[in-house]
Amino acid sequence: QVQLVESGGGLVQAGGSLRLSCAVSVQLVGRYTMGWFRQAPGKERELVAFIAWNGKTPFHTDVLKGRFTMTRDNAKNTVYLQMNSLKPEDTAVYYCAARDRATTVGKYDYWGQGIRVTVSS
Repeated sequence: QVQLVESGGGLVQAGGSLRLSCAVSVQLVGRYTMGWFRQAPGKERELVAFIAWNGKTPFHTDVLKGRFTMTRDNAKNTVYLQMNSLKPEDTAVYYCAARDRATTVGKYDYWGQGIRVTVSS
């Protein structure tokens, strides 16, 4: 069973930064696409960014590009989400997810428990 554990969330003022980490219990190299999602209160969960199992370049949603950066450290089996210039509308529970390369694109097999990020104005 693959386990994902997020850390690094919390309360920050608007304009501040946070870095989320997601530690994975298995090796990522050559097998798992990793993604970050978020769910704001009253809204559906949305994709923030992902890095494909066979790629090094992360994909970021357009609205967050330039403020959020996803990176991946295969040696540590950890992915990160650097969040800069945070806005109150970034307040959400953030989830890390993993998808085996054999799984249908768009579906994720494993999820972390979620970590709350609150941005105060």
